[in-house]
Formats: sequence, C-alpha cells, structure tokens
Amino acid sequence: MLKDLNIVIGITGGIAAYKACGILSYLKSEGANVDVIMTKNACEFITPLTLETLSGNKVITDMFERPDYTSVKHISLARKADLFLIVPATANIIGKVANGIADDMLSTTIMATKAPVIFAPAMNNGMYENPIVQNNLEKLRSYGYKIIEPVIGHLACGCEAKGKLASNETIIEFLKNEMVVKKYEYKRI
Repeated sequence: MLKDLNIVIGITGGIAAYKACGILSYLKSEGANVDVIMTKNACEFITPLTLETLSGNKVITDMFERPDYTSVKHISLARKADLFLIVPATANIIGKVANGIADDMLSTTIMATKAPVIFAPAMNNGMYENPIVQNNLEKLRSYGYKIIEPVIGHLACGCEAKGKLASNETIIEFLKNEMVVKKYEYKRI
C-alpha cells in the first residue's frame, strides 16, 4: 500500500519530534520514499543526520540553502509528494498554514503541494485548548487538510491532559487509510 509512494514528512519543534523517527522507519520498511523537511526549532530536538540516515535522503532545514540541483526545492518536493505529513504539528505551523503564512521551507512547501496534507498536533494542553489554535484547526479542516487528534496522556509539563501526539500506530493507520481514499478518488476521475 505504501510501496513506491513519495511521502514528505515535515517535523516541527516540539518534544514529540523524536517520534517521527519511528514513523519514518516504518514507511521506509514498507517501500516508501521519504523526504524530510525540518524547521530550525525541530533541529533543537533531533538532528538532521538521524533523519538522513533513516530516510536515505538529504534533510531540508533551510529555505535559502544553496541547491545542488536546478529545480526550486520547495516546488519540486510539493509536486513530488503523494502524501504530506506534519508530525509533530506545533501551534506555530498550524497557525502559519491556517492563515496563509509561508515564511520557511516547511510552510512554503505545504502551501505549494496538491497532495493530501495531514497534521498530527502535539503540544501542551493549554496551547491545544486555546481558542485560537482550535479556530486554526477548524480553518485547516475547512480547507481540506486532515487532522490526527492528539490524545490524553503524560505531557512534557508533567500533567495528564489532551495534547500528546497520537501513537505511531494510529498515525500510520491514518496514512494507510488516506492512501486508500486517494487511490479510490483517482479511480473515479
């Protein structure tokens, strides 16, 4: 089901960033090609080298990095993607995309893609419950973006509340289901 798919994973700066490694490893084991875009804040939690080793591809961290090719990287990745996953999705990236802000490699690539985009939020419950964040999530849904709801669990702040990243198994199952829907829609066209 995932074999030969081009999946772009966007990793943002949250403590749950390390969990993206398990998702990436699984996708690779199923035969997917995975490209990774990390925000500068994500690099404070895990290193690009770790993700390059797991993906077998260069990790993009800087929008203005000198390219070693002639294509415009955010556009070429946006076009290449069969599926786009943002994990963890912080309040920052949710707010940027919901409000049309494209000021880094991740947000510009999300804005340029026609592929299904899935956000897997993870953050402190106070942030997650903030009406602005909830409004931004609703905006994303109204534009056709998919959201994998966070779960109740032990958060980095020490409390038990909703805001914990959904399990890797839940995220992977969601991706598989999304690809089944996408294949069905392509057959109808």
